[in-house]
Amino acid sequence: MIRRLFVANRGEIALRVIRTARAMGMTTILGVSEADRHSLPARSADDVVVIGPAPSAQSYLNIPAVVAAAQSARADAIHPGYGFLSENAAFARAVAEVGMIFVGPELSSLTAMGDKLMARRVGIEAGLPVVPGGEAADKAAARAQAERTGYPLLLKAVSGGGGRGMKRVDAPDQLEAQIDMAMAEAQAAFGDPRVYVERFIARGRHVEVQVLGDGHDAIHLGTRDCSIQRRFQKLVEEAPAPNMPDDKRAAIEAAAVNLARHLGYRGAGTVEFLVDAETFDFYFLEMNARIQVEHPVTEAVTGIDLVEQQLLIAGGGRMALRQGDVAVQGHAIEVRINAEDWRADFRPSPGRVARAVWPAGPGIRIDTHIASGGEVPPYYDSLLGKLIVSAPTRAEAVALLAAALNRLTIEGVDTTRDLHRTIAADARFVAGGVDTRFFEGLAA
Repeated sequence: MIRRLFVANRGEIALRVIRTARAMGMTTILGVSEADRHSLPARSADDVVVIGPAPSAQSYLNIPAVVAAAQSARADAIHPGYGFLSENAAFARAVAEVGMIFVGPELSSLTAMGDKLMARRVGIEAGLPVVPGGEAADKAAARAQAERTGYPLLLKAVSGGGGRGMKRVDAPDQLEAQIDMAMAEAQAAFGDPRVYVERFIARGRHVEVQVLGDGHDAIHLGTRDCSIQRRFQKLVEEAPAPNMPDDKRAAIEAAAVNLARHLGYRGAGTVEFLVDAETFDFYFLEMNARIQVEHPVTEAVTGIDLVEQQLLIAGGGRMALRQGDVAVQGHAIEVRINAEDWRADFRPSPGRVARAVWPAGPGIRIDTHIASGGEVPPYYDSLLGKLIVSAPTRAEAVALLAAALNRLTIEGVDTTRDLHRTIAADARFVAGGVDTRFFEGLAA
């Protein structure tokens, strides 16, 4: 059993993990940077250990410092949240080497899914369809692969995520400049310049499946749709994915479970697919071997606490849940409220939050670490919080989202609230089933 849990993260996900862990009777220790020592998560944990200075490289990304801090706190386990070190195989190895539990998948799964090319090979082994493409180690290889794949295409960082190192190429004369930029971004973000070429599906939807595994069996908790994105970064997520034929939904869920079983996967993971918006043919993209930012919408429609499941599985137990125990009921939508000026190309807006009024009421959930008087440091992701709504039908959920956004007030920093009000009122979003080009039309 896990008795003392070290949370190696910050912001809303740190507070989210602390709350479930304490409800399970665990003592919680939060590792913080100097910039976060007075944050709401720090005030909520049972104990706090300062890892290092404000910059992430000296604190949240500093593996020796994080492990040493957890050891000093006599932790049994480390929960990495999402981002930072959550999918870092070297971190998981370092945690295991000092006798602590890494709340995440086995090292073999992290290694296999952390490299997009390896993940693609494993997906094929598990029988999943993949988008045509291949590795491009240099410009010559990129040109050859592009000729085989055809245009338009995407360049993707092999070790990447979050849209970093990803470039769309519409014609051959754009390839060399874009591959230079993709490789440079990949090197800067991940220390790995490798990219691969993938066919671009013109009307694609981003649909993912939440899975749980205990190393012996795996189940799914339904689909999510994350198609509303800006530069490959998600803005809105909902569960279940709307307007999908039942047979296609069942097929994509089965494919995700097949991959998890093939890996002998332990813990919570998300299998991501590109779905053709016209034919509903789907292609495996990658697996995120961690808790997702958008996990609350799955919790809302299944009633299952995913962090609790992570901690139970990490503690050595077999899953008590079986597929027949999972029922998806109603509809949930999440929007990310970021400290950004979305009208100025999403320029970050750090500073002091003079006033924060988050909506409340039936069907409304707020995951945040920000209250009136809180600070938004300039060093980290700009996520202030997540507004999640749920209702018996999607139409009711959309209406509740619009009403909740109208009641949300944050003063002192710019936010994306009004962007989400615009999205919630857009006829295409109201109808459901939009593709990844949605934001381009909205911006126009």
